[in-house]
Amino acid sequence: MSADSPDIALETLLLPVVDGPLSWPRESGTGDSVLFLRARDGWPLHQRAFPGLVCEQSFRPEADRLEHSGLQLVDEHATSLHPLVLILPPRQRDEARALYARAITRTAPGGRVLACLRNDEGAKSGEADLAKLAGPLGHLSKNKCRAFWTQPLQGAADASLLAEWLQLDAPRPIAGGRFISRPGVFAWDRIDAASALLASQLPGDLHGAAADLGAGYGYLSSELLARCPRIDSVDLYEAERRALDLARVNLAAKAQHIALGFHWHDVTSGLHRRYDVIVSNPPFHAQGRADRPDIGRRFIAVAAAALKPAGRLWMVANRHLPYEVELAKQFAGVRTVAQEAGFKVLEAVKA
Repeated sequence: MSADSPDIALETLLLPVVDGPLSWPRESGTGDSVLFLRARDGWPLHQRAFPGLVCEQSFRPEADRLEHSGLQLVDEHATSLHPLVLILPPRQRDEARALYARAITRTAPGGRVLACLRNDEGAKSGEADLAKLAGPLGHLSKNKCRAFWTQPLQGAADASLLAEWLQLDAPRPIAGGRFISRPGVFAWDRIDAASALLASQLPGDLHGAAADLGAGYGYLSSELLARCPRIDSVDLYEAERRALDLARVNLAAKAQHIALGFHWHDVTSGLHRRYDVIVSNPPFHAQGRADRPDIGRRFIAVAAAALKPAGRLWMVANRHLPYEVELAKQFAGVRTVAQEAGFKVLEAVKA
């Protein structure tokens, strides 16, 4: 989904309560609030009153949009029960199954879970997964999407499967135990090849205050500190809070010896500190499948604004992404350091 595409999954999710056959619970206090997991803002949420709606979202740009629209955000560790739980499931299947299981644990006795997926993002398999946990479902198809919902629940239809699926996105060791990661995080089960290429090219003379833009679970920051002993501090900026929480764990030992900052932050909104060094493997997707080179270009502009004079940006990107034009606009010197396996490593120096 591009930045300006209509959110057909959100629109279809709400159809069962806008046009029937489901009703929106009446608001009569906090216990009757409706919980929206992986919530996204959009006009469907404002087409009519949805009293008591509370939202959970770990991706900072979406969380910011929800807050700016006046919607209430709640913490993912909350345990309150709700008569209706809405879900826009993620594409990663283990993460989605864990989310279905968690939705059921957050549903009050007699309540329902209502979910929606695009047909081209696994709607039928998602519906089948929820049915395995909750029993027979109702469904509605429109807008090339499928909304599906449980009958009134008294817990899971399969309690043992519920317990198993709740653990599917739990943090676990990867890369021979070097890092902790979890399903749903970018390159969650491996060291990303592009980031590894960038790390291999980092020169040992990088020094001073550093930032890692789009830090993920902390791999690049860890490599930067291992390879560049004159780095004094590192600020990690990451839009996905689930990834940032992992980075805190993965760099905990290094935090005893060097100043580290962990920022749940949308880099495209700008930074408020100046740095000597910035490293980045910029995302080129948002939460959809389509290429979003505009995000990478914005990362470059933000890095240029945040670097001190003679500051250095080291970044990696897919070879086909046209970042050199933006780099040339923002920096005094740009060079391609390495090209390998479809990726390119670039260094840019600020005037």
